[in-house]
Amino acid sequence: MAKKNTKSPDEMSFLDHLEELRWHLIRSVLAIVIIASVALLMSDFLFDTILFGPKSMDFPTYRFLCKMGNFVGIESDFCADELPFIIQSREMSGQFSAYIWTSIWVGFIVGFPYLLYEMWKFISPGLHPNERKHSRGFIFTASLLFFTGALFGYYLVAPLSINFLGTFTVSSQVSNNIDLASFISTVRTSVVACGLIFELPIIVYFLTKVGLVTPEILKKYRKISLVVVLIIAAVVTPPDVVSQILVALPILVLYQISIYISRRVLKNEAKREAKLAAKRAKKS
Repeated sequence: MAKKNTKSPDEMSFLDHLEELRWHLIRSVLAIVIIASVALLMSDFLFDTILFGPKSMDFPTYRFLCKMGNFVGIESDFCADELPFIIQSREMSGQFSAYIWTSIWVGFIVGFPYLLYEMWKFISPGLHPNERKHSRGFIFTASLLFFTGALFGYYLVAPLSINFLGTFTVSSQVSNNIDLASFISTVRTSVVACGLIFELPIIVYFLTKVGLVTPEILKKYRKISLVVVLIIAAVVTPPDVVSQILVALPILVLYQISIYISRRVLKNEAKREAKLAAKRAKKS
């Protein structure tokens, strides 16, 4: 067990900080391993229900889009009985590797709030009491944004990507036999990437607090940011236009929200500075 460090952050040496960081990382890894072990025991539910859910036409997203198509009188491909491809494993260790690595990624996703907690416990001693006070709710807010993004990726980006890429053909002579690793990668990338992208407001909040970002900067580089957003969407999503647009739209919304957050942070900082100045004036 790690010895509890009673030194203040100012008194700790570089090696003391490394020791603290080491134990935070060890506890984070242990949390991932424990959750991954539970996931290994629930492999049938994890693969058949969760991971392969977007392959079934009974998936909620397909049913909703099918009903919407029928409502407006459009014949929809989302009303098909099944997707015209099969999933296969072409390597000797393919299924075993998928079994292990998928469980580890589940450990990361489910354990994300605890990972944030460990990160916060390492960072917070170096903050001023007032900064810690204004950062209350960080873990809850960051976790909520991450899981919102993960659900967005799972229920929207992943199924639409799978439906588009799994049904796309260049010729009737070519059949789609999707490799297991490729299918899992599509679902995993959609979920994790969207979860992390939805953390943009939190990132902007802290960058504003340290003075690296202002609302004026965000507004000035809005057009450049649009190009960057499209590039990021192209990198983190499967290679189809639909997925890239679906990811780009919420990023643009989050960017606008981030401008508002940055403005609020600066206003709160100005009010705090005004109060401190008033107190100094009274004392003098």
